[in-house]
Amino acid sequence: MSDFIKKVLSTIQKYNMLSVGDHVLVGLSGGPDSLCLLFVLNSLKSQFKFKISALYVDHGLRPEEIPEEIKLCQRICDTLDLNFYTQKINVKDYAEKEKINLQEAARILRYEIFDQLSLRIKANKIALGHNADDQAETVLMRLLRGAGPAGLSGIPPVRKKIIRPLIEMERKEIENFLQENEIPYIIDSSNMKLEYMRNKIRHLLIPVIKEISPQAIKIISKTADILREENDYINVSVTKALMRLMSRKTDQKVELFCNPMEVLNIVILRRALRVAIDSVRDLKGIEFDHIEDIIKLIKNGKPGDRIYLPKGIRAIKGYSTVIITAEPPQKLSTYQIDAPNIEIFLKESSMILEINEIPIDKLKDFGNGKILMYIDAEKVKFPLIIRSRKKGDYFYPFGFGNRKKVQDFFVDEKIPRDERDLVPIIESEGKIVCIVGYRLDDRFKIDHNTKKCLQIKAIPKL
Repeated sequence: MSDFIKKVLSTIQKYNMLSVGDHVLVGLSGGPDSLCLLFVLNSLKSQFKFKISALYVDHGLRPEEIPEEIKLCQRICDTLDLNFYTQKINVKDYAEKEKINLQEAARILRYEIFDQLSLRIKANKIALGHNADDQAETVLMRLLRGAGPAGLSGIPPVRKKIIRPLIEMERKEIENFLQENEIPYIIDSSNMKLEYMRNKIRHLLIPVIKEISPQAIKIISKTADILREENDYINVSVTKALMRLMSRKTDQKVELFCNPMEVLNIVILRRALRVAIDSVRDLKGIEFDHIEDIIKLIKNGKPGDRIYLPKGIRAIKGYSTVIITAEPPQKLSTYQIDAPNIEIFLKESSMILEINEIPIDKLKDFGNGKILMYIDAEKVKFPLIIRSRKKGDYFYPFGFGNRKKVQDFFVDEKIPRDERDLVPIIESEGKIVCIVGYRLDDRFKIDHNTKKCLQIKAIPKL
């Protein structure tokens, strides 16, 4: 057994990565790290008595290189008598949909594919080829973006069923192993493109750091190990704190009491908020400043204040709690009113709407123009439609006179983005009569010619 394989074996044993009888699914790209990983695990297969399968994920980003990579991976797996699978993912569409960069989109989809295939073929371990250089690059990247000890602990050697046997091996050691054993590999051209932050760190920053400290990769990786161990210790305190903070919890929403958080140690509070966010979506895209913004909301925000985080996550301040949610904002259904003197429950808005016709001589006041409005009954035509906003909506706000986009009106009124689709809009023959709870349209106001009017009353349902 070579010194290189002994060192990898030491890492495997240190983190209890493998056991007798495991079925390991190896992420195989045709690059040096994944091929090194495959050959090392194959050499240890008889010792641990585990089964190996391999998966190549086609990201659809390098169509001219992919066939050659698949051919190489297939040939090597055939030589080693291993099951080989390929899966294709649409990275570009997913990146556009989620508004994230291609590398992040590829990573998310890749992990999903690994998880799905591992379940299908009953592989209980997923082995990935991350090495010590990857670890150092990740730590530096997170440091430059802003991160606490959790982020600076880098890539975990083991997480659930994912294992990284090469995490303590430097890239130069991996390349030497491949050269000594005459193992062919292919370099991914995207790894050379400097528009990606990781590649800038790899090709521009790391060489300078190594000039200053030749052992930089080992030092940064060791620092990440120390921070990870300390992070695990702190997380015990975080778990205990969350038990006191949590009011209620669903898969996509968690509610936390504000008062205990206001006096909680800042280190524990930051971690608790990260765990809360992770429990409703995940932490990808969540940076240090986002956590600080939530803390400001908790300490200084007014009830109803909110902040918007990446991937549709929102933090909303209540009277005594803060809600962190990834639930999609609700949208008001469409309702039709065929005649006056009716009461209708708008379930999405938790509101009862009363529309009654009254003679003008019975009118005592003109309402408040928000939850109680009066309009000229002869200026509308039934059926009336109650709906949510639509793109391009406009109206003539009472007292303003000029035409205004509903979108601009909502912004001026400081209606939270995730509540705008719940605001009822009443229209007659395609024209907006009023925005319930906010403003009447000037075209439907009562004037000296009005003989009968409609009373529109909004009653919040308790």
